[in-house]
Amino acid sequence: MPARGNHIDPDKLRTLLRQIGPEYVYYLLDGAIDRLSPGALQEIVSEYLDSKRLQPDSGITRSGLLDQVVTFEAASRAGEYYEPFDVNSRNSTDLSRGTMGWIAAYRRLLGSLVARERAEAPAALRQAFEILFGLLDHIDEFADEIIFFADEPGAWQVAVDRDEVMPSWFRVLSATAEAGEYAGRITASLGPYDLRRVEEALAVARETATPAQRAALDEALRQEARG
Repeated sequence: MPARGNHIDPDKLRTLLRQIGPEYVYYLLDGAIDRLSPGALQEIVSEYLDSKRLQPDSGITRSGLLDQVVTFEAASRAGEYYEPFDVNSRNSTDLSRGTMGWIAAYRRLLGSLVARERAEAPAALRQAFEILFGLLDHIDEFADEIIFFADEPGAWQVAVDRDEVMPSWFRVLSATAEAGEYAGRITASLGPYDLRRVEEALAVARETATPAQRAALDEALRQEARG
């Protein structure tokens, strides 16, 4: 009998793919692109697309993470992902291709920052994190037409895994911020957390902090408690 372990049953996956929304199929495919070997990717893509059109340009090397984030921000603010459609009762939960593409790219970039935390310069990582967090703020403020949601617009629909992202952000912030700034940024970042998880986040922030940052954070929390 084959070992169950963490293996995926292909038939069960295919059945599930017929049932879930198209956005999840898109995200699954987007995530698979970077995980497939070059040969496997070439073989799969060639069945459906002209792979010759997708060859890398000669002399062009992939830019660094910060450059990728800056380019993504510029495209986002320029409305390159904004793709509205006429909303009715039957499509009010649908996502446009532009919105799905933006969410997939956003999650991919954020995941890369987390994965490369110990390999990249803290200052560059901090700048990249802040750019990506700023885009979510813009979505909530409706400051720019970045992506289109047919119903209940808001950054919450991007579904960032804060439990995965915030520890990396705390460590990068600790390496680049003065004590008072660290405390202020930590307390401000806890707002979207569910109250029962705030203590868990604070425990990570305290563990990450320098002694001076920890003292400043505790003082900031005491002041907040006093109202």
